[in-house]
Amino acid sequence: MYARVKSAAGAPGVWPWSMAVLLILAMVTSAQAANPRYAGVVVDLDNGEVLYAENIDDQRYPASLTKMMTLYLTFEALENGTLRLDQPLPVSPYAAAKPAVKLWLAAGSAIPVDTAIRALAVRSANDVAAVVAEALGGSEARFAQMMTSKARELGMHATTFRNASGLPDNGQITTARDMLTLSVRVMQDFPQYYHYFGLQEFSYRGKRHTSHNRLVRDYPGADGLKTGFIRASGFNVATTAVRGNRRLVGVVMGGFSSQSRDTHMANLLDRSFLRASLRDQQSWMADTSFSREFMAFAPPAQPVAPANPRPRQPLMAVVETGLEANLEAQLADIKTIQRPPVTPSQPDPLQAFIEREQTLAANEAVDGWGVQVGAFSQEAQARQLAQQAAQRIAQNLRGRVAVDTVEGQRPVYRARLMALDEQRAHQACRALHSQGMDCMVVNASL
Repeated sequence: MYARVKSAAGAPGVWPWSMAVLLILAMVTSAQAANPRYAGVVVDLDNGEVLYAENIDDQRYPASLTKMMTLYLTFEALENGTLRLDQPLPVSPYAAAKPAVKLWLAAGSAIPVDTAIRALAVRSANDVAAVVAEALGGSEARFAQMMTSKARELGMHATTFRNASGLPDNGQITTARDMLTLSVRVMQDFPQYYHYFGLQEFSYRGKRHTSHNRLVRDYPGADGLKTGFIRASGFNVATTAVRGNRRLVGVVMGGFSSQSRDTHMANLLDRSFLRASLRDQQSWMADTSFSREFMAFAPPAQPVAPANPRPRQPLMAVVETGLEANLEAQLADIKTIQRPPVTPSQPDPLQAFIEREQTLAANEAVDGWGVQVGAFSQEAQARQLAQQAAQRIAQNLRGRVAVDTVEGQRPVYRARLMALDEQRAHQACRALHSQGMDCMVVNASL
């Protein structure tokens, strides 16, 4: 895919290839365009690489994602001995009066810490959040200050908490980036308690309570974290899922409904797993939702990101190092290959290749359509990806591997498969999309 479009000065029209970029952006299905509350992010937990990002630093309301921080401080209290799992927590009139969703706790009663954790993780009970807040902070207002202080400690610099539940408060704000950070840190810092986030039900006083988090139940490999909703926020969710040896963590905020939110998150995870797999094979490309940013979740002494991460470049995809060296080595190997003589009974593969290239060159004058799969700062990288794209589709859709150069202060090399008619170009692009490679249909005149 393609790099996020923003010039160094933030002004449009700075780069000579801006029109091509606008065509690329027109192809991207952005939830932001139809939903001003939307934000989303997906990260590979193994190295902190951001696989998808949209509005991740824009201010949002956390809703019940707030309860991940309430639980973080609860787990911390368990570890330092302030709380015990079997310890009863008193229910005040203030806590009992909290609006639904709730357990309908009676003032003067008590609830064990273990049950309180389950009620927060599964039922998202607002009265229980207030009970925990008063137990740890003396008051919910004081506990909210503790939550905000812990957020700063964890690197969540754009988050302010005003309550322990996520109930509406104009001052309770966050970002998708900060909620992603919190999701990861609660997993990393308290793995012994993480299983609570995967629970689908619990019972309290004979009543069975089920989880709002259907992704844990329905998405293969998903095993936990939290949902949230208030009218101001839309439908939020933090999710983590495992496929093979890879774990991804994602946050979606501002969904129109719980169903559309879950469907969107499942789609993001599917695409991110596939793109991360292609990246491992050095066959991925960057786009507006593939930023090549790295997020560090551990303390500074244990960075997640590489020691010298490659700087982000606007308007250009950045590919893992080693492609040029590999390509040069392959070319060197080709030069040293001793090919056996071709007997008359065998077709000459080299002659067949030449004839095919001549045919494609002739077709290109008539069939001036093709598929663009990336734009790169290095020609070798562009050619490598174009060749890999050609190998992923049927022979009749491959066309000619071509690298088109856009001159400028920083030349850009566009990876393309050309010499196709318009119909076959669209077929080729659909085939690549189905394998996780984004592309755009182009005319040779562009």
